[in-house]
Amino acid sequence: MTRTHEIRPDLDEGIDRKVLSQLRARFLKLNEGRMARAMEGLSPRQQTVLTLLPLFFHVNHPLLPGYVSGSTPAGLSNFEPDANALAEAQRLTRSFSYKPRHGSNPPRPIHGLFLMGSLGTLAQADQSDMDVWVCHSPELNENELAELRKKCQLLEAWAASQGAEAHFFLIDPARFVLGERDTQLSSEDCGTTQHYLLLDEFYRTAIWLAGRTPIWWLVPVYEEAAYDRYTHTLLSKRFIRADESLDLGHLAYIPPGEFIGAGLWQLFKGIESPYKSVLKLLLIEVYASEHPKVHCLSLRFKQAVFANQLDLDELDPYIVVYRRIEEYLTARGEPERLELVRRALYLKVNRKLTGSSRTQSWQRSLLERLAHEWHWDQRQLALLDSRSQWKVRQVSTERRALVNELNYSYRFLTQFARNEQTASLINKRDLNVLGRRLYAAFERKADKVEFINPGIAPDLAEDTLTLVQAPNKKEPGQTQWGLYNGSLAAHEWEHFAPIKRSRQLLELLTWCHRNGVIDSSTRLALHPGTSDLSEFELFNLLGSLQQSIALPLATVAEEPLLRASVPSEVLILVNVGVDPLKHHRDLNILMTTERTDSLSYAGVRENLVLTLDQVTLNSWNEVLVNRYDGPHALLDCLRDYLNNLPNGLQQPRLRVRCFCHNRAQFIARRVEEVLDTAQNLLLSQLNHRYLLQVQQHYHVLELVPGQVNHVALATLPALFDYLGEELASYSPLHLDPMALEDHDLALILPMGQPECIQVFYRITEQQAELYVLDEFNALWQQRLPYHDEQSLLVPLQRFLQSIKYRRDALLPMNAAQPLNLDTLYYQLLPSGPGRARRVEARPAPQTPINKPFYDVQAIIGKAAPGQVQVTLYCNQREFSELEYGDHLFSVVAQEIVEQRREIERYRCYITDLDLSGLLGDGQSSSNLYLRYKADLERALNEALEQV
Repeated sequence: MTRTHEIRPDLDEGIDRKVLSQLRARFLKLNEGRMARAMEGLSPRQQTVLTLLPLFFHVNHPLLPGYVSGSTPAGLSNFEPDANALAEAQRLTRSFSYKPRHGSNPPRPIHGLFLMGSLGTLAQADQSDMDVWVCHSPELNENELAELRKKCQLLEAWAASQGAEAHFFLIDPARFVLGERDTQLSSEDCGTTQHYLLLDEFYRTAIWLAGRTPIWWLVPVYEEAAYDRYTHTLLSKRFIRADESLDLGHLAYIPPGEFIGAGLWQLFKGIESPYKSVLKLLLIEVYASEHPKVHCLSLRFKQAVFANQLDLDELDPYIVVYRRIEEYLTARGEPERLELVRRALYLKVNRKLTGSSRTQSWQRSLLERLAHEWHWDQRQLALLDSRSQWKVRQVSTERRALVNELNYSYRFLTQFARNEQTASLINKRDLNVLGRRLYAAFERKADKVEFINPGIAPDLAEDTLTLVQAPNKKEPGQTQWGLYNGSLAAHEWEHFAPIKRSRQLLELLTWCHRNGVIDSSTRLALHPGTSDLSEFELFNLLGSLQQSIALPLATVAEEPLLRASVPSEVLILVNVGVDPLKHHRDLNILMTTERTDSLSYAGVRENLVLTLDQVTLNSWNEVLVNRYDGPHALLDCLRDYLNNLPNGLQQPRLRVRCFCHNRAQFIARRVEEVLDTAQNLLLSQLNHRYLLQVQQHYHVLELVPGQVNHVALATLPALFDYLGEELASYSPLHLDPMALEDHDLALILPMGQPECIQVFYRITEQQAELYVLDEFNALWQQRLPYHDEQSLLVPLQRFLQSIKYRRDALLPMNAAQPLNLDTLYYQLLPSGPGRARRVEARPAPQTPINKPFYDVQAIIGKAAPGQVQVTLYCNQREFSELEYGDHLFSVVAQEIVEQRREIERYRCYITDLDLSGLLGDGQSSSNLYLRYKADLERALNEALEQV
């Protein structure tokens, strides 16, 4: 059998030791070529590192790098340093002299050294690191392993001092075959889930440095499934010596879960650097599509060596991967995906083919051959070579292709997991988290700022840009903002296509910041159009964005992705490009006023908060921009902000900024105060209502977590109606300090408290204003003619006492103690000389026991649907609607007049009211009784005037 033929060993026919050594020689010849290529790309000092590593693992010498102690495991199987290595060692340490190990069989616990990674491949670069597998004897104890680990750390530090980034990974072959390992096995490694895929990569890419060689080399591909039997025969029949070979296992079968694990890892990495992941993701797809009969690349590689096809270029790890993907995509008829793979490979290799090169390396020659084969012209090459200068347009095009590919891979993996039923709970969770990562990074949705540069180009920043507000031709009466390359004069920009358009300025600026299109060195020309935007404001808006959304954003941890996204940074910008007092400026009016509230400014009570732009960075690293304008801008913004607050978790950092032409700091401070107050009230979870006044209008925020509601009330009567609505439970009302100035409510509402009824009254000459806050804080109000405090308060006190008895009587026997609702009384007093309007507590009115009063009791029950039936009792005598119909109140008024001894006409009152016919056994608040009382009294007193 000559060396040029394919070697096909057959156990049954017997194996020739010469054939095995021929096979080993072929692998070593290929290895030698790869090692030469690796050395060619290294500096002289880095070359020294690779040359000396085997010696350092072979001997323990106090003067050599990596020395820990005399007992550190040392001795490399089948290794003796050559003259070159000894000369290099002596250059390092003059006094070092090598003494060969004597004795019949000195221990050699280091079984083999292998170099992993991109060294010696098409993609080797100056910054390529050296991942070295240190295969050791399974018999090393914990202390010896600890010493060996320490030695590796010292060698890593020494390599760094020589300009080489090296990482050493300890491998126990016996444990490795069983899939057991303690640590990562390469800097690209994603953990233990990828045992076979890692082994596949090892067999087809590793460069042997010294020690034993893999027994896998000697097993023909057609015997891979019988690997254990085959290797056992080789060793037991002494075709090879045990101390010459190293067994890391075979690749007859790859469990489907590995494709999912590897795919998840590559997709995760692909979100930030997609080009690097495209090749690996597609290789996983190729393998998964062949499952269960996966003919992995290391088997192809081995087949080529057995067939004596030792072309270094065609067996280059990157070319091997590319060729397999090319076959797959060509067979599927997917040329666009294939073009993306070619671009990814070209950019990974990172050797520019345009322009002249002083040296013609083997990598450049191979790349030129590929580019020619792909029919790439100079234009295509120039475009790829200028990637470091790519800006928005090119990056946006490339992003589409990359995002499509990542999304396709995700769908493929999910489907594969479903088909193979290999989605373990871990995989399901990982797939779920990864789906959310992809969604957060790439999915478009309303208000979200698109991120266009996931590791495509190094820098999108422009030197000069022009920002223009112009009429929106598609929407008459509306404007839009455009961003243009370069510094353009007025109307010059009309002849160019903008990089980006947006309806709102902040949306455009946030997009520029998030994508690094504007950075601190960008010069901006501004054409503000009809807006009030100044260069000062523009500069500060950008500064606020940089402060709130600090780039680059950190990678999102898994935990937040398992929950719904919540805001983490919120920036609210008020009056962007709008001067709220522009009309005063245009008329050259200088405003001097004592009323400085930004929501109700000056005598005309102007609202200076006209627009709000909210920029949110959430826990998934999504950036969203929302715009609020119109009459309820502030309240709508408040409602949405509060409804998006995380429940019980860390609250977002809030910044409010304003840079408009007038009163900017006061406006920002006022909005921030309102937001802070509302947020604190909401987080207290006490069912608050927050009452604000904007201009002449009133607004209430009902602060129920997750369901904050905004009620707009145009007038004071509308506010009274709202405050008088019956409540089901106690709801504190927080009054904004600037609201309802000079009104009784400003004194009353802040005094509300639970579990009592509060009566407030204010007396003016002939009239009294009566207010009641019930036990749930609903407000009842009535204006009455005033005679004296006794006649004003006693009927109310009697009424409240009687409904308390009624409600207590309705409670079941086993119910908790009835609520002991105290009734508290307060008088509202006008401002005296030097004194503000105030509230003073008053004692409850005294009712003389011997003074009789006229008892008018009302019972209300259900009648026809939607109607009620009233029955009145005057001193126990019944008067019902059934008997008197529409004349009921006239008849009762007549009865009351006849019973009175006094000639003077005074009001009559309802002293007791029963609503059980309406409510059944249900309880209701005092407010409802008071509303019925007022309605009945109104009808009764109107009838009284007619008698």
